[in-house]
Amino acid sequence: MLKVHSRCDLSCDHCYVYQHADQTWRDRPVRMAPAMVRAAARRIAEHAREHGLPVVHVVLHGGEPLLLGAAGLREVLAELRSAISPWTRLDLRMQTNGVLLDEELCRLFVEYDVRVGVSFDGDRAANDRHRVFAHGGSSHDQVRRALALLRRPEHRTSYAGILCTIDVRNDPDRVYEALLAESPPRVDLLLPHATWDHPPDRPGPEPTPYAAWLGRVHRRWVDDGRPLSIRMFEALSPGGGGTEAFGLAPADVLVIEADGSWEQVDSLKTAYHGAAGTGLDVFDHSVDEVARHPAVAVRQDGVDGLCATCRSCPVVDRCGGGLYAHRWRTGSGFDSPSVYCPDLLRLIDIVDAHPPRAAPVPRQRQATPEMSGDGSAAAAVDDLLDDLATGHGSASTLALLAATQLSITRALLVACRDRSATTAAWELLVHLDQVAPEAVRAVLAHPFVRPALVHRLDPSTPPGLGAAVDPLPALAIAAALRAGVPAALHVPVRADAITLPTLGSLVLPGLGESAEVTVRAGEFQVRCGSVQHTVLLGPMAPPSIGWLPTRDVSVPGGRLLLEDGDPYRDCYGQRVEPRLEVPAARALGRTLAEAWRVVHRDVPAHAVALDGGLRAVVPLAPDPARPLRSATARHAFGAVAVTPHPDPETMAVLLVHEWQHAKLGAVLDLYDLVEPGQDTRIRVPWRPDPRPPEGVLQGVYAHLAVTQVWRSRAATDHPDASAHAAHFLGWTRDGVDALLASRSLTAAGERFVGQLRHALEETRVGSR
Repeated sequence: MLKVHSRCDLSCDHCYVYQHADQTWRDRPVRMAPAMVRAAARRIAEHAREHGLPVVHVVLHGGEPLLLGAAGLREVLAELRSAISPWTRLDLRMQTNGVLLDEELCRLFVEYDVRVGVSFDGDRAANDRHRVFAHGGSSHDQVRRALALLRRPEHRTSYAGILCTIDVRNDPDRVYEALLAESPPRVDLLLPHATWDHPPDRPGPEPTPYAAWLGRVHRRWVDDGRPLSIRMFEALSPGGGGTEAFGLAPADVLVIEADGSWEQVDSLKTAYHGAAGTGLDVFDHSVDEVARHPAVAVRQDGVDGLCATCRSCPVVDRCGGGLYAHRWRTGSGFDSPSVYCPDLLRLIDIVDAHPPRAAPVPRQRQATPEMSGDGSAAAAVDDLLDDLATGHGSASTLALLAATQLSITRALLVACRDRSATTAAWELLVHLDQVAPEAVRAVLAHPFVRPALVHRLDPSTPPGLGAAVDPLPALAIAAALRAGVPAALHVPVRADAITLPTLGSLVLPGLGESAEVTVRAGEFQVRCGSVQHTVLLGPMAPPSIGWLPTRDVSVPGGRLLLEDGDPYRDCYGQRVEPRLEVPAARALGRTLAEAWRVVHRDVPAHAVALDGGLRAVVPLAPDPARPLRSATARHAFGAVAVTPHPDPETMAVLLVHEWQHAKLGAVLDLYDLVEPGQDTRIRVPWRPDPRPPEGVLQGVYAHLAVTQVWRSRAATDHPDASAHAAHFLGWTRDGVDALLASRSLTAAGERFVGQLRHALEETRVGSR
C-alpha cells in the first residue's frame, strides 16, 4: 500500500488516519516525492524478482490519492509499471473517496489498468453522517457522480467496488439498497475501528447491534440471490477463505508512507500513537527485512498467534480473531479477542442459519431516477428495453445480453470452484484467463456450460446423474486446447466419455471415473490405468478412435455449432437426438445455413440479432405426434433446439421464434418485468390453459417476431403469408392487451409491453 498523498479533502470523523490515536500524519510530507516512488518501486520489483512472485498487488492510498491530480498520478503509475512489470504481473488498485474523480482520471486508470475502489456509506443520510467536508457539507452527490463515471462501459474495467463503513444508527435496508443501486462488482462492509480502550458505540438495549445490523443486510442479500459480492459474508461463510479482517491467513500487507517509511497495516493507527511503525524505510531496508520485524512476524503464525480465548473458540477458523487492530487493550496489547467478539459470534450464527438457497446469480435491480442520481442507469434500462421492444434488437444490445450471460456463468463458475476437490483446474483457468482470455471466453460462452454448472450446484440432483462430476477440469482443458497452452489435469469421466465444451467428446470404454488428460500443441493425450489414447486436433488431423468432434456449419453470422454431443444439451424438457449420422448431420447443416439466409432475406433486423448471439442448434428427437417442435432453455443462452426439418423456410421461422425466447430470458435475468410473487393466470388464444404473466410475455414476444416474418413474406406474394401474418398478429395483439389489463407488470414491464404494442401497430399497418 503506497501512501502517495497524506492529506485529504474530506473530514470524516470515523477516519483512523486523522481522528484516532495515531497522529504521525502531522509529520509526514504532503505527497510522496518522485524519488520516494522510484525507491518504493525498486524495492517491490526486487522482492518479486528474488521470490519469483507471480503477482504483486499495489494499492495507491492516502489521505486522498486523487489530490495528486492526473499528471502526478500518471508519473506514479508509469514508474510502478516500468519498474515492476518486467518481473511480475502488477495488479494496480486505488482507494479513493471519489470526490475529485473525473473523465480524465477515469481514462488514465483504464490506460494503466488500475482498479478503483470508492468509499461510500450508502444513502444520503448514512453517507453524510460521517463522510463530509471540513465545513460540514455533504459529499454524497460528488461520490455518486464518481460511481456513475466508473459504471460507464468505457470505464467499467476500472470499477473495483465500494468500501462501506457501517453505523448501526443507519437503516440497513436503505444502505443495502443504495449500495446495490450503484452496481458495484464487490462491496466491503467494514466495522468501525475500535479497541478495548475505545470500544464501539452500542446504542440501545441490543447487546450485539453490529451483528443484528449486518444480519439484516445478510438476509436481504441471500433473499435477493446474492446479486453482488459482499466480501464480509463470503469470508465468514464455511470455507469462505480469509481476509485481513477474518480468517487465519498470514498477514500480507505492508505500507509505504509518504516519507518512505515501512509500516504495518495502517488500521493499527486506531490502537495507539506509533502502533504501525517499524523504524525501517525503503532506502535502507528490503521487504524481507520488514517481514522479519517482530510485529509483522507475529501475524504470520495463524491460530498460534491468537490469545487463549480465541484458540479455544469453535469458530476460530472463521473469524480468525477478527481484525488485529480491534484486539488492542492497554496492558495486554493485542493478546485479546476482538472488541467485536460477541457480534462476530452471533453474525456467524446468522450466516449459518440463512445459507444461500442457490448459486449466486448477478441481478440488477430495476433502476429509477432516484437510484441513479442523474438518471443514467434508468435511461440505460429504458434504452435496452426499447431497443428489444422493436421485436429484434440491435447488435450492441445483443452484445450486452451476451456479456451479462457470460458474467452469470462466471459467477456460477466461482460457486463451483468452492465445491471442487482440487484447486488445479481453477488455477489453470485463472492462468489462461490472463494469458489467453479469448480462449476462456469462447469456452465459457458455450451454451451448455451454464447448465452443467447449475446441475453441479443443484442440491436436488439425484446421485448417478452426474451430480458428482466436477465441470471445471474439462472446461480448463478445453480452454488450454483452444489457447495452445500445455497443461495436464485429472478430468472426471461421465458414461465412458470426456466432453470438452466447444470441441467434442472422447468416448472410450474402460475410462473409469477419472482420467489424466495432457494437452500439447494440436493434440491431447488421455491416460487411465492401461488405457492410453492420443487425439490429434485440427482440420487436417486424421480421425481418432472414439473422438467425436463437435460439428459446425458456416452461416452468414459465422460458425454455427451443430451440438449433438454435449451431455448437458438435454435441458429442454424434450428428448434430444443422439449423435446424428454423417448424412443426417450434413442435411441438417445445409437446412440451417439456408434458413439463416432466408432470415437475412425476410427480416434483416432479426438476422442481425441471430448473428449477434445464436451459436448452437440442438437436434430434437422426432415425435410423430408433434413433428414440428422447437425449444429454448433459460440457462442455455446462445442455443435453440429444433426438430430437423428439410424446409429452410419453416426452419427460418423456428429459429426466429426461439431466439426471441432466448433474448427475453436474458433480459429477465437482469430486470423484473413481472411483479414478483404473481399468482395471476391469463387466458391467451394460443394455449388452452391459462398462463402465468411471464409465460404470456414470452409468447407475445415470440409471436411478434413471427408476425414480422410473415408480414415481410406477404409483401412478396408468398403463398398464404397474408393469412399467417393476420393469424399471428391477432394472437400477439390479444396477448399484449391481456398483459396490460392484468396489472401484473412492473413499471419497466409496462413500458416494455407498451412499446411492443407500438411495434405491433406498425406491423399491423404494414400488413394492410
